[in-house]
Amino acid sequence: MTTLTKPGLRPANPNFSSGPCAKRPGWSVEALKAAALGRSHRAKIGKGKLEQAIELTREILKVPAGYRIGIVPASDTGAVEMALWSLLGERGVDMVAWESFGSGWVTDVVKQLKLADVRKFEAGYGVLPDLTQIDFDRDVVFTWNGTTSGVRVPNGDFIPADRKGLTICDATSAAFAQRLDFDKLDVVTFSWQKVLGGEGAHGMLILSPRAVERLETYKPAWPLPKIFRLTSGGKLIEGIFKGETINTPSMLCVEDYLDALQWAKSIGGLEALIARADANAAVLDRFVARSSWLGHLAVDPATRSNTSVCLSFTDPDVAALDADGQAAFAKGIVSTLDREGVAYDIGSYRDAPPGLRIWCGATVETSDLEALLPWLDWAFAMQKASLKAAA
Repeated sequence: MTTLTKPGLRPANPNFSSGPCAKRPGWSVEALKAAALGRSHRAKIGKGKLEQAIELTREILKVPAGYRIGIVPASDTGAVEMALWSLLGERGVDMVAWESFGSGWVTDVVKQLKLADVRKFEAGYGVLPDLTQIDFDRDVVFTWNGTTSGVRVPNGDFIPADRKGLTICDATSAAFAQRLDFDKLDVVTFSWQKVLGGEGAHGMLILSPRAVERLETYKPAWPLPKIFRLTSGGKLIEGIFKGETINTPSMLCVEDYLDALQWAKSIGGLEALIARADANAAVLDRFVARSSWLGHLAVDPATRSNTSVCLSFTDPDVAALDADGQAAFAKGIVSTLDREGVAYDIGSYRDAPPGLRIWCGATVETSDLEALLPWLDWAFAMQKASLKAAA
């Protein structure tokens, strides 16, 4: 039901951005008071905090003991690019994409690395490509959760255990909210500012023993800038995976990531984080099920994200508008809610179909999402009234 009557209850935290995401409940700058500011990241205190961040990441994500975990520059993008430039080229590669960021990796491999043997498996927003067509004797690059489409792989069952190629997985909007099958993944990347609501600029690179073996036995034909180099003299630079970062990290951001990890551990670790995200996504799912104007962009319920929930317009009058008209309608809703201070940054990604995108990750409180729902109906009714008045 939509109404022009303004709701009374407001979300306590109106931050529903899909990145950077909401800080953990109860966060304040006091959480950063122990940061090693003004100190070298190579000093005992700095390196100790970086090592702690790596070990807590391993504990909470349940990363297998044989996998290396490193803190790298330039957020998730930097981590993915390090993997692409350092590992690809030894064999053919299958690129799998169904939204903006996955498509970006396709562009990088085809137009920047200019690999000769590349196959592309792509699908439009809302669906997965045919995963059965992937050849895992080749290297495979894919996103686990499509941040800009709200479509995720439901599990790792489509990846064979006896694969010959490497699987390189961008998991930035999935890590800490979805179960990653590390036995099926050789490279996993993510950034701090997604599910745990950390600060930006730093990425995480997780390597399986198979990925390490590739690094130590294969040398790319192209030069690698220092910021991408993971080996020296044909051997893995082990220090990167023990807190010795390639470039200088922000110890303030490190402290914030530690705070988020410690919060995650305090509430029950990975299972609790997943449960919170699932509960949040369920709130929106129930709302969409009874809505006369919103639908899920993700077609198959089994592939719907529990973090970056993407919504499209099903109201006949709005659906009849062209893409520019729908984009303007969505912008009107987003701007209205922003002015009211009840929801920030919930517009769909710029390359995605017009609609809304609401973050449901673990740092968002379910009560805030529940409080948001009447405001969505109200903002739609206001925008629909404006549309009719202009007709």
